[in-house]
Formats: sequence, C-alpha cells, structure tokens
Amino acid sequence: MIKEILAHPWFGTWVAALIAVPLSLLAHRIGGLVLRRITRPAPTIHTMVVNCNAAARIVLPLVALNVVWQGAPDDLRFIGNVRHLTGLLLIASTTWLAVKAISGFADGVLAQNPSDIADNLQARRVLTQTRVLARTAATVVLVAGGAMMLMTFPGARQVGASLLASAGVIGIVAGLAAKPVFSNLIAGLQIALAQPIRIDDVLVVEGEWGRVEEITGTFVVMKIWDERRLILPLTYFIEKPFQNWTRHSSQLLGAVFVYADYGMPLAPLREEAERIVKAAPEWDGRFFNLRVTDATERTMQIRVLCTAATSGLAFDLRCSVREGLIDFMQREYPQFLPKMRIETDGPQEREQPRAMPGVASIG
Repeated sequence: MIKEILAHPWFGTWVAALIAVPLSLLAHRIGGLVLRRITRPAPTIHTMVVNCNAAARIVLPLVALNVVWQGAPDDLRFIGNVRHLTGLLLIASTTWLAVKAISGFADGVLAQNPSDIADNLQARRVLTQTRVLARTAATVVLVAGGAMMLMTFPGARQVGASLLASAGVIGIVAGLAAKPVFSNLIAGLQIALAQPIRIDDVLVVEGEWGRVEEITGTFVVMKIWDERRLILPLTYFIEKPFQNWTRHSSQLLGAVFVYADYGMPLAPLREEAERIVKAAPEWDGRFFNLRVTDATERTMQIRVLCTAATSGLAFDLRCSVREGLIDFMQREYPQFLPKMRIETDGPQEREQPRAMPGVASIG
C-alpha cells in the first residue's frame, strides 16, 4: 500500500503542496505582524494592511499552490484542470485583495478626517472624494478581474476574436448600451474632483430641501426634511441647476417676511425682533436687521435677516422669529395686523377690519 502511494504520479506534487501551503500561511502570519508594526506610524497604510489581512490569507496559499502546479509534470492526469481552477481562484482572490486594499485605504483616510465636528467643510470634501473615487476604483478592479477570469476560457477568447472581427457594428451597439454607465462614471469623477456636491451638503433640488446622505457610483441619495429619500442620477448634478446651501460654509443668512398695516410703528417691532433674535440659542451672533422691503396698496412687507451656524439652525431660528413677531403684533398691536377696508353706502360708514388669511409668509 505504501509502495503504491509512493509510486503514484501525484505523490511528489501533493507533498510539495502540503509543504507549500503551511509555509505560505506562516509567511502570511509573520509578514502580517511585521507590516502592522512597521505601518503603525502611518494610520492610513496601517488601516489598509489590517483590512487586507483576510484576503491575503487566501492569496498566499493560492500563489504557493499555483507555483507547485506549474512545476508539476505536464503529463499528470487532470493537471490542466487543476491549474485552471487554481488560476481562477487566484484571480478572484487577488481581485478581492485589491478591493479590500482600496476600501482599507479609504477607511484610513476617512478616519484621519472625522466629519462629526462643527466646521466639517474640509472633512466633507475629503469624504466625498474618497468614497466616490474608492467606489470607482473598486468597480474598475472588479470589471478587470472578471474579464481576466473569462479570458482564461478558450471559448471566451474565441468570442472575443469574433467580437473584434465585427467591431464596427458591435462597437456602436455596445457604445449605445453602455452610455448611461460611462456617463455616470464620468459624472462621478467630476463630482469627486470638482465637488459641486459633498456628503452632508444641504441642497434644494426639484423643489425639495434635504441633505446629501450617500453618493454611489450611479446615483445620489438625498434625505428630505420629512425623512423621505430623493434618488437622483449622478448626471443630474452635472447637467441641471440646483441650490447648494453649504458649498463654501455651513453658515447661512435666514430671511423672515412679515406683513403689517401701514399704521404699525417700526421702532417697537424692531426692538422686539432684536430681543427675539438675541434670545434665540440658534443665533450665531454674526448679523441681524429689520427693514421694510416692499409696500403694496394694503400692507408693507417687513423683512428680518438673521444668521445661524447651520441650515437646520437657520430654519429653527426663522420659525422662532416669525412666531415671536406674530405673537407680539397680536398682543400689542392687533389693530395693525393686515386688514381689508370696505366702504359701504349710508350714514354709518365704518371701517370693517378683516384679517387676511396669511399674516406671515415663509421667507
């Protein structure tokens, strides 16, 4: 029995494989410890090394097996199939390793730029660039890995030759079919580099106010103020106009419009508005004023400007100022609320006040 095993054509190859695999795992263990210690001063590279650990544990044994199979005699039974299978597994695991390296590097960069701080403009810029570029690179790696695996099959190579022979027609059809993919890919690169939008930017798109929650390789997810999600293709932000409230800074100037009768004295209203703004915790102390910005045949338009550190605080501050001014006018000067005067024929002509349906409008 032993003699038969020793005389088997695969005996030497299997022994070499049984030696190569443990040696590769030992090399992975030692190499991983050394790389982790060396890369500790560089957190980004260290994160990438840690992230690649699991994939490298698969890649190194497959490399060792591939070396063993390539050194085996060509006349061994099934050696071609074994080599092909190992090659496919090696390509797949190497692709996985490359994707893990990209994601690990991205995680390391993001860890160095936390976005959970007050002034996070630079962090959001880095976050957007890193995520979009990392996903684009990972997509390219996956496509390349899949193409390499297909090219190991003789049939796939023949199909490729046939496609090349009819490249004129096939090229046009493929170009038309792949237009959305390439358009989004190019738009993603433009967004990552030029950054018209970033993660957590406040946008007004299609009449909706919300924050950029996620940027993928094909679309952008906006979280609307009422918890809905607006999904838009990447090309939308390259081809169509939209509002970005946090392009250069998260600080905003909010406007509140109130309408009053011409008899309303402005001095007490200005004092009350100043008191409301300064007492509001949302106000950042940068700017405040009250001005009459328009006058119609019935009312005057009063505008209050006030600043806040973020768009959310600006919205809350505007609501507080609007509510406070309306309450003040109802309490102290109800006779000067917007009204419609109606004259009637007869000896007892009198003014018929009637409150207009909208005392204030959203500015």
